[in-house]
Amino acid sequence: MIRRPGLHRFAVLTACATFLLIFVGGLVTSTGSGLAVPDWPLSFGQLFPRMEGGVLFEHGHRLFAATVGVLTVVLCVWLLRAEPRRWVRRLGVAALVAVVLQGVLGGVTVLLRLPTITSVAHAALAQIFMCLVVTIAAVTGRTWLSEWPVPHGPGADGTVNLTFAVLAAVYGQILLGAIVRHTGSGLVIPTFPLANGRLWPPMDSPYVAYQMAHRTGAVVVAVLSVWAAVRILRRHGDVALLRRPALLLLAVLVCQILLGALTIWTAKAVIPTTAHVLGGALLLATALILSLRAHRLLSPRRAAASVA
Repeated sequence: MIRRPGLHRFAVLTACATFLLIFVGGLVTSTGSGLAVPDWPLSFGQLFPRMEGGVLFEHGHRLFAATVGVLTVVLCVWLLRAEPRRWVRRLGVAALVAVVLQGVLGGVTVLLRLPTITSVAHAALAQIFMCLVVTIAAVTGRTWLSEWPVPHGPGADGTVNLTFAVLAAVYGQILLGAIVRHTGSGLVIPTFPLANGRLWPPMDSPYVAYQMAHRTGAVVVAVLSVWAAVRILRRHGDVALLRRPALLLLAVLVCQILLGALTIWTAKAVIPTTAHVLGGALLLATALILSLRAHRLLSPRRAAASVA
């Protein structure tokens, strides 16, 4: 397989820009600027309105999203012209379709005045798009295209399945977080770690249910993440390609839990709240890299086509 370092670096640039876009989008919601510009695709009928107040966040988000869109178009075309693996080219096309749909969905969300269902869908699709570009960046790099050692030991398939379970749990938790965020349920329980002095408060409103589902999801993610990391460190701790993302997963998990607590303790201050959104994306990306590498290393037969 011929390496194309320029393509890989551009894919990494697109992925980094996507993480920044998620942070900028989080600022829009955290500052309550979602309807600061009530029209779309123009802003007050202009391409460049006066950038002040909420318009700075909302229109800035649109400009940054357009930049990521252009990067994705270039990445897709580059892959179609230079990438020999069909499945990687398809990832590029999928990323392009996702970013176009994301832009349209963002516009619809504004025009419909931020209904919960489209706002949550916008957040959910953003994470899918991020996963696509992170995967492209991972599989076009030197590490992926090199010859990998195959670790020996029982239960390899179980390890792979566990990493994918972590990935699914983190994505589900992000969806729950988006529901909490876009239904205004973030402070319906204003205390943490207890819920108004209880382990489990009365379910007297759907907003309490959303908040408790999100907290329960955090426990599930934490248990699965620790389980996967410990399993990898015990069975494959000598393989840096698995050990490093496993340790990173634990580090990001701790930071994300702390940011969740700070979001409540600071009554949803803008910086910790938005950082919590970004932390979710980083946790998802880390789980994705770990699951991809586990599949590549521990399922050599199924992964043989990944470098072909």
